[in-house]
Amino acid sequence: MKIKSYELFQVPPRWLFLKIETDEGIVGWGEPVIEGKAATVKAAVDELMENLIGKDPLDIEDHWNLMYRAGFYRGGPILMSAISGIDQALWDIKGKYYNAPVHQLLGGKARDSIKVYSWIGGDRPSDVGEAAKEVVSKGFTAVKMNGTEELQYVDSYEKIDQVMERIAAVRESVGPHIGIGIDFHGRVHKPMAKILVKELEAYRPMFIEEPVLPENNEALRDIVNHTAIPIATGERMYSKWDFKKLLTDGYADIIQPDLSHAGGITECKKIISMAEAFDVAAAPHCPLGPIALAACLQVDATCHNAFIQEQSLGIHYNQGSDLLDYIVDNQVFKYEEGYVKIPDGAGLGIEINEDHVRKMTEIGHNWRNPVWRHKDGSIAEW
Repeated sequence: MKIKSYELFQVPPRWLFLKIETDEGIVGWGEPVIEGKAATVKAAVDELMENLIGKDPLDIEDHWNLMYRAGFYRGGPILMSAISGIDQALWDIKGKYYNAPVHQLLGGKARDSIKVYSWIGGDRPSDVGEAAKEVVSKGFTAVKMNGTEELQYVDSYEKIDQVMERIAAVRESVGPHIGIGIDFHGRVHKPMAKILVKELEAYRPMFIEEPVLPENNEALRDIVNHTAIPIATGERMYSKWDFKKLLTDGYADIIQPDLSHAGGITECKKIISMAEAFDVAAAPHCPLGPIALAACLQVDATCHNAFIQEQSLGIHYNQGSDLLDYIVDNQVFKYEEGYVKIPDGAGLGIEINEDHVRKMTEIGHNWRNPVWRHKDGSIAEW
């Protein structure tokens, strides 16, 4: 079997899909994208696929090493996202070739289902109490929200109080035992993060995410010393080498590699297994489309330390199209009592509605993240 051809589809709301076809008619789908840089990743996929046409798609480990090591300059969000989507599509082909779900080819399931959480609020969170009550009424047992708006390195206690009011509204709305993930989104610098984590303890969050930017991960040492709340990070880390120091330093409780950014199924399986050796949990990042989610679930199935999965249904970014719009059978992601079953179909376990993909490609997108500025005119972290 040989890789014959490929196509890329830039579809709303902000996704990029990849279809790889073999000379035996088996097709695999992947989702190689960086939010806000879809066209750039698309160009990187084109460059990487030059070396894969005519090759056996089943040799995934060799193809991964070719894409990563043979380019000399390696790593980073663009190249690793391109590799990720190609890797997902190759695993989809391999599963279909052997008529088995990817998790069976990775050693088999460690679980039948996994807990999922739902996003509430938006980039500037508001009305989160009512939003939390609504998603919990649908059966979710965990929610996640942006905790803050933009914050200066040292900012006012007024903004701290506003964060506390929002979290209090969610906790009051959903009761004491619903999990609340609070995403700092890298918007918070160390001086304010130390204050926030201490104040938030009273609300017993499930975790605090990206309390500082990943390039400042050494600051996690001071933050950990201020709180018992689990610390999560990793959505902007792209390889096992990026995660190595985070794990050996010992300041993270939960890692969040993104299977469309951190090397796909091949690399993220290794990253999450590395974390298990450090008694660190995994909650893969996935505010993306159905292919990315299917890839996450296949890896989650095989990793003992994966405990919850992000998914994008109803997320504020999904304007015009949502998670289930591009698959034939949306029951494959049916959420029950806060859990989703691991797909058991061949490959990634989903069937893409290709006609709809082609129709929506004509609409396309040019999604960009917002640009925020502080009151003094300086750029703020979004």
